[in-house]
Amino acid sequence: MAANLGNVSMQIIDSHCHINFPELGEDIEGILKRMEENSVTKALCVSVQLEKLDEILDLATKYPNIYASVGVHPDNDNCEEPTTEQLVQLSNHPKVVAIGETGLDYFRAKGDTEWQRERFRTHIDAAKITQKPLIIHTREAGNDTLDILREQGRGKVRGVMHCFTETLPFALASIELGFLISFSGILTFKNAEDIRTVAKAIPIDSIMVETDSPYLAPMPHRGKTNEPSYVRFVLEELARVKELPVDVVAQRTTENFHTLFLNNESTESIL
Repeated sequence: MAANLGNVSMQIIDSHCHINFPELGEDIEGILKRMEENSVTKALCVSVQLEKLDEILDLATKYPNIYASVGVHPDNDNCEEPTTEQLVQLSNHPKVVAIGETGLDYFRAKGDTEWQRERFRTHIDAAKITQKPLIIHTREAGNDTLDILREQGRGKVRGVMHCFTETLPFALASIELGFLISFSGILTFKNAEDIRTVAKAIPIDSIMVETDSPYLAPMPHRGKTNEPSYVRFVLEELARVKELPVDVVAQRTTENFHTLFLNNESTESIL
């Protein structure tokens, strides 16, 4: 059974977190306890470099409600460079449900960024082979992100644009390509009206919620270390923006997670 949030029984899923990072890794049992107390029934711990993948797989193996991805973040330039074959082989682990975090980030990159685009294409190829969804990070690279997906992945890959901070046209183009939109704690920030406009405009069937913890803690915890239990605040803000009951938004975003990552595994079966 799902835990109770107030008087409402519901399930919430954190679709993107990094609980293996040092800020959270020392308190896994506490994190899981607080997840349960806040109706957060599952979390996807996302890979950003292969050197740390064992940490994530260990968590996913030990805890039934933690899932894993395999990939290398576009910001990481001093790390092991993945090959398509390597990503495919690593994704055979039974708890790996996605390829990524991948994508493009021109905010921090200096000089030639072709290496990022090549890495992105490698992840897309792995997703096509494995038929597992992509977790995409894009920052100041929206046009190139969509162009590469159209060229290499149209109709062949699906996934999610995580921690969404782009425009409504970008969101609609992503949805047309088969991608969901995931909102983080940024949705609750006072200066994020543009993001709330996107959240209001796109269909609930195309939305998930996340923390991206340990970063981007939502209001009222902004500035603190984020954790999966705080995804409830993102969900509550999403419900307010869309003028829908919280339990309805919880159900729909949970169903979206299950459809994308778990092949429609029953939402009634809480691991």
